[in-house]
Amino acid sequence: MTAPEPAFIRDTRAGYDAIAADYAELSKSHPEADPLGRAILGTFAEYVQADGAGPVVEIGSGPGQMTAHLRTLGLDISGIDLSPVMVAMARRTYPELRFEEGSMTDLDLPDGTLAGLVAWYSIIHIVPEQLPHVFAQFHRVLAPGGRLLLAFQVGDEPRHYDEAFGHRVCLDFRRLSPDRITELLKQAGFQLSAQLLREPYDDEPTPHAQILARKPLQPQG
Repeated sequence: MTAPEPAFIRDTRAGYDAIAADYAELSKSHPEADPLGRAILGTFAEYVQADGAGPVVEIGSGPGQMTAHLRTLGLDISGIDLSPVMVAMARRTYPELRFEEGSMTDLDLPDGTLAGLVAWYSIIHIVPEQLPHVFAQFHRVLAPGGRLLLAFQVGDEPRHYDEAFGHRVCLDFRRLSPDRITELLKQAGFQLSAQLLREPYDDEPTPHAQILARKPLQPQG
């Protein structure tokens, strides 16, 4: 018997379906607006290409702008998102790229096939007790030596929204501890490569973190 889908997955999907058009408009300039973010995205792309330039997936690709940005950096990349409305929008906007529906809690990807995986501000919707499982999924689908890039807001308190862009939603945004995330990544079998903690910009309430990690070339014994 298939286990019922967790409520936080259903709520996140429904919320982003509702706000997809507004969110896409808001996020149009995100890759260009953050020079530090661009720097670590560029570093990630250089690492993947130096490793042999295999396939990369962005998990939580939304309207597709970050997937498209990474494609301009030379990556063989596709996107996966929970929201079918977001996926449809990304396919219309970037018909040259591949976008599929899916959840990071249950990745329908073969073991050990990806050269890189990006979760750019998408693990913030995962309940804390599911993060070890999610990172185990990331480790499973990456090839030995594969690269992982995470981004998230830093903090302790989640933020809950019943309304966004004039739409009724039930969305939780979880701010995370970089120390906790790096510990969970190590427990999942990753080696840490770099960690960037930047202070909030003028219009932001919290710091932001980006973490670059790697699946070891040889199994850790």
